[in-house]
Amino acid sequence: MSTLRVTAERLIILAHPNADALELAQVGLYRAVVAKGVYRTGDHAVYIPEQAVLPAQLIEELGLTGRLAGSRSDRVKAVRLRGELSQGIVCRPGALAGADLASAAERGEDFAELLGVTKWQPPIPTSMSGDVGRAPDLLPWVDIENLKRFPDVFAPGEPVVLTEKLHGSCCLLTFHAATGEVQVSSKGIGAQGLALTEDGRNLYWRAVRAHGIPEVAARLAQRLGAERVGIFGEVFGAGVQDLTYGESGRSELPGYAAFDVSAVVDGQLRWLPAAELLDGELPLVPELWRGPFDTETVLALAQGRETVSGRELHVREGVVVRPLSERYSPVLGGRAIAKVVGDAYLTRKGGTEYE
Repeated sequence: MSTLRVTAERLIILAHPNADALELAQVGLYRAVVAKGVYRTGDHAVYIPEQAVLPAQLIEELGLTGRLAGSRSDRVKAVRLRGELSQGIVCRPGALAGADLASAAERGEDFAELLGVTKWQPPIPTSMSGDVGRAPDLLPWVDIENLKRFPDVFAPGEPVVLTEKLHGSCCLLTFHAATGEVQVSSKGIGAQGLALTEDGRNLYWRAVRAHGIPEVAARLAQRLGAERVGIFGEVFGAGVQDLTYGESGRSELPGYAAFDVSAVVDGQLRWLPAAELLDGELPLVPELWRGPFDTETVLALAQGRETVSGRELHVREGVVVRPLSERYSPVLGGRAIAKVVGDAYLTRKGGTEYE
């Protein structure tokens, strides 16, 4: 999931093709449906992104009572309104009446705390939980921001590679070369500096042992001369999320695909290409395209059907974009990596979002 920030943004207003009383307010590459005539291009307003949980008072103020997602009807989710995808909420809350939103936009001020907006945390099924212990040396995964919110991460024409984003659960493994210790965690648990105690009933440990990932990490550590190696992959199949990629769940071998590698070499953390290091060692997420960065190409490839099963069984979740050569992004203040999520995935019925 992306990080949650509620910020003031400059709007571009576009016509809604199917509704006379509605318009589209564009923020970055996101578009949110708004009432016609409320905003003009160049105006500033507050943008509340998807996966934000709103307090009851703000929901009532915005006239959204009973219209949001979740069991409490308080979570922002992508929806189609008169045929157009609407992602997030554009508004001017009363709590910010009189605020200079243009200046706040320049500063990048975050209004989440002031407005009582929090980030939705998906539930953790029993198979994905378990006993945990402190793991300060665990190599954690990072939140990948959406390219629609940060469209300037990549320069036009920059060589990039697109891989399919899978709808599973992120499995983190850290191998310690000096001791041979293996730490396993999920993204959510790992973000708390915790690792899961080995348990044959746990989804992540089942995947790790079934695919021989510790042995792969050990060989990689020796090859790189690394103190620690992190292998990051997606565990998927029946019983993990609603999209299964044809994995029935009856096998003792959970579906798994690696998507990233990190290593600590001479005390420095490095991110390394999984496709080059793990090809022939572990299953990999499918590569969909590589070439010069072009926004429209990326947005188009985020749509369509999955390629993991080879049978196009259901919608594709989206794509992850990386530069061909790992680099720092001043736009993100970290790795140059971003995602785009498909429209059909966002608006599917009965979807699960476990971490």
